[in-house]
Amino acid sequence: MSKRALLEVIALDAEDAVAAQAGGADRLELVTDMAADGLTPSLETFAEIRSSVGIALRVMLRLADGFAAGDVSELVRRARELRAAGADEFVLGFLDEAGGADLGAVEAVVGALDGCRWTFHRAVDRAADRDALRKQLADLPGLDTYLTAGAAGGVDDGLPTLLAEAARSRSGEPGYEPRILVGGGLRLDHLPALRAGGVDAFHIGGAARPHGWGSPVSSSAVAAWRRALDAS
Repeated sequence: MSKRALLEVIALDAEDAVAAQAGGADRLELVTDMAADGLTPSLETFAEIRSSVGIALRVMLRLADGFAAGDVSELVRRARELRAAGADEFVLGFLDEAGGADLGAVEAVVGALDGCRWTFHRAVDRAADRDALRKQLADLPGLDTYLTAGAAGGVDDGLPTLLAEAARSRSGEPGYEPRILVGGGLRLDHLPALRAGGVDAFHIGGAARPHGWGSPVSSSAVAAWRRALDAS
């Protein structure tokens, strides 16, 4: 019997969080401003969500649209504030102008996390060399997940890459130990191939909101994903 697949849902507020948990989400990614592809939420929003649900929360550390770190000192300040407020899992990812990991920025932010677990997000899908980026980050404390569609365009384009990386992960290749969390244009019809390839973690945003980003998370939409994953 394979272990239960992880389902992570994007939550913008406590209403989203409660609905996602009710639908069977295992974990939430907390962000604000999806028009900018997800930025760091306020301390107040984090506190409201933390008091509303009992599941794991990963909090985005990102100040502006795009994959440049921007003001690293401000990122570090926000990370420390969130840690002090009780946040213990995070999401981040910064690229330099050449498309490699911005190691200086990543190391500075990770240094403020006190060893907490974190996801390197879809910046990996914009990297000049995915494999090189993984090797660059391999020794950083707390990195346990890559959120990836396999390609900048989404899972339709990235499926072969995701399956190849899942195989490298299973073989224990250095740099491939972190869990692959698939998200970015993910649909239910992608699940059979991904599950057969050994992928066991899935991330949804728009798929949890049948009426668009202007509407809250639908617990029934999340439940449909939970059922599909549990059946796969």
